[in-house]
Amino acid sequence: MLYRYLGNSGLKITEITYGNWLTHGSQVENDAAKACVRAALDAGITSFDTADVYANTVAEEVLGEALKGEPRESLEIFTKVYWPVGRKGANDVGLSRKHIMEGINGSLRRLQTDYVDLYQAHRYDLETPLEETMIAFADVVRQGKALYIGVSEWNAEQIRAASKLAKELNIQLISNQPQYSALWRVIEEEVVPASEEVGVSQIVWSPVAQGVLTGKYLPGQPVPEGSRATDTKGGQNMISRLMNDDVLTRVQNLRPIADELGLTMAQLAVAWVLQNKNVAAAIIGASRPEQITENVKASGVEIPAELMTRIDEALGDIVERDPSLTRAPQTRP
Repeated sequence: MLYRYLGNSGLKITEITYGNWLTHGSQVENDAAKACVRAALDAGITSFDTADVYANTVAEEVLGEALKGEPRESLEIFTKVYWPVGRKGANDVGLSRKHIMEGINGSLRRLQTDYVDLYQAHRYDLETPLEETMIAFADVVRQGKALYIGVSEWNAEQIRAASKLAKELNIQLISNQPQYSALWRVIEEEVVPASEEVGVSQIVWSPVAQGVLTGKYLPGQPVPEGSRATDTKGGQNMISRLMNDDVLTRVQNLRPIADELGLTMAQLAVAWVLQNKNVAAAIIGASRPEQITENVKASGVEIPAELMTRIDEALGDIVERDPSLTRAPQTRP
């Protein structure tokens, strides 16, 4: 397992990071979730990503239990704040000082740790002044409850503004967590250049496009039982836009390229995002330990330029590139 520096900092994280969105506390029973964390550790993964909103705080609890007893200094733990959690009252959402301070305390309690390595704004909050948000994050860092600050699904303008304030406050904003895959490239035109400019790396989620890039969904065929496309707790909605025969046919055109590299389709998808030098890590999830064992084999893979070109040709115009589709909400939920 290889490590990469996160942003313009001295923090190294595993280039494949384990995330527990849509699994721990919802899709996967606790024993299976803990087995997946153990498999990640056994595979050399030391970086773990979660959020307070995942399974309405339960995912953090499960991860905390699963990591109990591991040397804290050997782990990099990331979590996030923004979405409504708990009782979901008027102040239980957004990036106000109140919600950030209560959010970090709740996350640390559930994760059973004194600090997180990276505390991330899960979305941009248009209803709270950015100065208030960044001052609160600075206080979280100075209190020793987080070492670094990150954001998730912020656009280029928002990242530049936050970075400027972070520098003025003498804290380190070092990461953005966007969706990114061979099918979803909306960060490439604006977010990546802005991030490179200010010293921010990407920690990307859904590198296998909710499972579509594994090749398991075949055009004209029923979806496999137990797959993301059958999950009524959220996965089905996320994947629906990709479940058409045009996309699925194009994805099957990647199989000869994966074979040529000696990779599975999933390994090819994860390796593809890691070819982008601004990507510090690809987040993988799992419902079974063997999925982790297979996907970590993408670490260290270099895809030759001619094969990267063939991937582009195989996918053609089904790739989404519109930078306006960055997921920052316009209003709070």
